[in-house]
Amino acid sequence: MKRLDIEGKVTDKSETREVTSRFKNETYKVASAVIADETGTVKLTLWNEQIDQVNVGNIVKIENGYVSSFRGEIQLNIGKFGKLTVE
Repeated sequence: MKRLDIEGKVTDKSETREVTSRFKNETYKVASAVIADETGTVKLTLWNEQIDQVNVGNIVKIENGYVSSFRGEIQLNIGKFGKLTVE
């Protein structure tokens, strides 16, 4: 699914880890956050500077995000065309 607009409260956040791109010789920071609203919860993937912007208890709004499956789990992604707003 593409072009999703979602707002929810951050209920959990993982530790940051580093991953190396398979396509470029670059290293990136990645973490996951769980966001919840009245319909349920979803895991949000955070990259690099997004990680420090999001903390447990924050209300986050994702505009133009998309959903993917990673290792059998549904994940919400912001992507390069999406926007993350933290309240």
